[in-house]
Amino acid sequence: MTDARLRAVKAGRRGERLAVWRLQLAGWRILARDWRSPVGEVDIVAQRGKLLLFIEVKARGDLGAAGEAIGARQRGRITAAAGLFLARHPQFAACDVRFDAMLVAPWRWPVHLRDAWR
Repeated sequence: MTDARLRAVKAGRRGERLAVWRLQLAGWRILARDWRSPVGEVDIVAQRGKLLLFIEVKARGDLGAAGEAIGARQRGRITAAAGLFLARHPQFAACDVRFDAMLVAPWRWPVHLRDAWR
């Protein structure tokens, strides 16, 4: 792995830790991190009451770049992975589902974009 790629991976992991921390402070229970399936990956799965969140975390140099980094193809993979998560965890079948994004930039509190896509 190149030095630049290694730095990017480490920044992404830091961003995910910050996002988890922010969610926990807001009362969300973290069910899964880096949940992987054959159809895609979900960075964070969280629950509060009857609401289940599938969250994509993007860490970039600024918040604008982080927001632009979530493309249609990636949203499709996350949506497909969420469907598989629900199929494998029937205890969450009665939950409402929402797709959120957490944008992380240096020296900024993570920005939580609620209902980032459907």
